[in-house]
This record gives sequence, structure tokens and C-alpha cells, in this order.
Amino acid sequence: MDKIVPKDEEYVFEGKVAVSQTDLDGNITFVNRKFCEISGYSRDELIGRSHDIIRHPDVEEATFEKMWKTLKSGQVWNGMLKNLRKDGRYCWVDMEIAPIFNKQEQMTGFISVSKPSPRKNIQLKNKTN
Repeated sequence: MDKIVPKDEEYVFEGKVAVSQTDLDGNITFVNRKFCEISGYSRDELIGRSHDIIRHPDVEEATFEKMWKTLKSGQVWNGMLKNLRKDGRYCWVDMEIAPIFNKQEQMTGFISVSKPSPRKNIQLKNKTN
């Protein structure tokens, strides 16, 4: 796929939550219809791809470093993220990501649930407080 060029245009969604699951490396293994709707991608375009496909360049690397550190320690991560859609628009989500464990208590992946959220309290590149 070609690299998506961000547009300064927000996509606002309502209704049901978006759900996705990944393996331990962040590759998508499941998405629900709402995730496809808000990302602008089809299920076939998403499955097997890195979750970074919707990563907006405005979100600081430190946000993702903290998220991964939290998840790899077996904890749940909550936060606001600005996601990048296939069409270049962005959308704000209030996201919760949790590790998935098998019966042997081994971590096997992650599940995320996102609901719509207005823009607030997020660290962005090139922004000063």
C-alpha cells in the first residue's frame, strides 16, 4: 500500500466501539466492522498488517513506548490516540488495550477497544504547552 498523506480533516464516528486484536508483535489478527468503518480499510487490508497502519505521525513516539512497556508487563493501557484513516483524515479515540493470555497464563496477543472521543490531553509532535 502507498504511504497515506495526513489531511487536516477530522473524521468523527459515533455508536458502537471499534475492536481489534493483534499478535505479540502488533500484527492485526481480528477487527470488527466498526474498526473497518473508522479506519477506512477493509478487513482483508488489515488482517496480517501491523497496527501501525493507523498510526498518525502527530502522536509522539514516547506515547507508543509507554504503551508497549505497559502491555509487555502484562498491564492494561488506557489513553487517547489520534489515528490516521486510509483517506488521510484523522480520528480521536479513547482506547483501552489489554494483554490476552492463554490457559497456561502465557501472553499471546492484545485486544483493543476504542470509542469516539473529542480531541484532548494528548502529546503531539511539534506542539508546545
